[in-house]
Amino acid sequence: MKAIRRENLGPALVFLVLLCAGCMAFWLLVGPVLSGSAGQGYDIQRMVLYYSTLPRLATALLAGAALALSGALFQQVLRNPLADPTTLGVSAGANLALVVVSLFMPGLIGAGRDIVALLGSGAAAAIVVGFGARRGFSPYSLVLSGLVLSLWCGGLSAILTYLNQRYLASLFIWGAGSLAQQSWVIPQSLIWKVSTVAIVCALVVRPLSLLDLGESSSAALGVRLARLRIVVVACAVMLAAFVTSAVGVIGFVGLVAPTLARLSGARRPVQLIFWSPLIGAGLLFLADSVLQLAAGGFGDFLPTGAVTAIFGSPLLLALLPRLKIRHRMQQPAARRHPPTWNTKVPVAIAAISVLVLVIVGLFVGRGPGGGWTVLSGEFLDELLAIRAPKVFAALASGAMLAVAGSILQRLTGNEMASPEVLGISAGATFGVAIALFAIAPGFSGQLAFAVGGAISVLTVILLSSRRSTFAPERVLLAGIALSAMIDAIVGVLSSTGDPRAVLLMRWMSGSTYLVDGTVATAEAAIAAALLAVALAARRWLDILPLGPAPSAAVGIPLARSRLALFGLAGLMTAAATLTVGPLSFVGLMGPHLAREAGLTRALPQMIGAALIGGGLMVAADFVGRTIVAPYQIPAGLVSALIGAPCLMFLLSKRR
Repeated sequence: MKAIRRENLGPALVFLVLLCAGCMAFWLLVGPVLSGSAGQGYDIQRMVLYYSTLPRLATALLAGAALALSGALFQQVLRNPLADPTTLGVSAGANLALVVVSLFMPGLIGAGRDIVALLGSGAAAAIVVGFGARRGFSPYSLVLSGLVLSLWCGGLSAILTYLNQRYLASLFIWGAGSLAQQSWVIPQSLIWKVSTVAIVCALVVRPLSLLDLGESSSAALGVRLARLRIVVVACAVMLAAFVTSAVGVIGFVGLVAPTLARLSGARRPVQLIFWSPLIGAGLLFLADSVLQLAAGGFGDFLPTGAVTAIFGSPLLLALLPRLKIRHRMQQPAARRHPPTWNTKVPVAIAAISVLVLVIVGLFVGRGPGGGWTVLSGEFLDELLAIRAPKVFAALASGAMLAVAGSILQRLTGNEMASPEVLGISAGATFGVAIALFAIAPGFSGQLAFAVGGAISVLTVILLSSRRSTFAPERVLLAGIALSAMIDAIVGVLSSTGDPRAVLLMRWMSGSTYLVDGTVATAEAAIAAALLAVALAARRWLDILPLGPAPSAAVGIPLARSRLALFGLAGLMTAAATLTVGPLSFVGLMGPHLAREAGLTRALPQMIGAALIGGGLMVAADFVGRTIVAPYQIPAGLVSALIGAPCLMFLLSKRR
């Protein structure tokens, strides 16, 4: 009994600290109203308190508890410490379903909002878990599939919002997680839904606890693994869908709350499932109370989900060195059968394909009547002067992102590492946001700020992961935390109503619409220089993945070489992000396709990845320019929609 009490002391202390801090902030917010004298002004304030502030408090507690319980269930049943509704794409699936229905079938929103969210999140969970089942539920496959699907759903949602701003503009703040309330309807509906699912969870706690013994041992004790996984995943999906349907996407709570519970001493599944909802409720309550106190009258217009990420990310980064990962990330098995062709063959095929795509992008388009035309005639020079900068800027940016992804994957030994996943693109975005809101510089100034943001993210990842010798799961956790925090800050800036936020949103979508000859020339020159440096470092990239001892034995300076290569990846990411935005997906897609083509050594893999990444961005620019002409879809978003299904198909194959 004493041991159990000691185990419960840490999580209880964390919960009490969060709850007390939240109550203090909440009292500072509502204290003057409750202590004021009776009068017309105070009567109005009391009505706001009873019908807006208190329902918001209840919603924050319920949503935080539901998301944290969802994350704890996912982590336990999938044996994956990185699993939560955000990293598995469940929240993004629900959000996409609500956006699609709001645009094309708005009548269904009033009839069954929860059903729409459940269908979206259920479909996302089925896809991710289905891919995970084909590979034995390895944490690598699950998280990679979830991140890919989340990016795809987010890209499609952004495209729909971009093309229908008049109808979906109000979804922006809600989509980032808004807890603003005008009645008790939402908390009353949430409480019975969450309570019902919690009762089901209590009934499966014992068989869920037996999973720690291993699949064979738990099956020998009578646990039906397939049925248990279906029930637990369904409960986690319902919790995430209910919250997303009610208040939008509130990320990070489902990841940070179980992590805090585990770090504070919750060892057994029963303790984790009990304390995670309490810590999640306290965390979201604290974040929302501080938001209302600091924002004042603008509190309803700032997304609480973004503020939660701003609070939770530094906390997880600070506690990351103490985290003991029980379920190690499993790298996929290497190919045992060599490719049947010489490595020059796929490189040649990729080069020819890129050449064809460039020619098509330059000379093929839609005419005034909407039909397909080949560029010719008296307007040839004028149209080429408009198209060529966009095509070559997209080519250069895609090549840099793909090579940056190759470098990061080889350095960390983690096939999930890429500028998008590790938050480096988000760091460049943060730098550009500061530039736009602070001094509004030109291309060179934005590049300098973007480089600063990307290098800052890389530095934090290096510092937080060096004690674990860059273990893949710690690097990934640090990247997820930083990406969530930076995206949240950018989201807060974008929701302020500042006219510069429109420029930031357009830039984040990855549009090449405003690229001119000067920007394209600068982008191509930067790409040529940085790619040449990367190719010159091929020997380092071949030897460093073998480990510190072999690298030191052949005279490679470990610290300097790693720092230089990480810095090079950051420079390429920052330069590319300026043109195609942070959602391009090429940094993850290019290296994977090159590896699937049999390009395993550093030099051919980087060349193949550069060609694939550049070709993908040129194709995305062409599709975005022509598919809904005369309107244009940003190339960065289109590349995510093209690349994600291809990579999901590759993940579905057994090795």
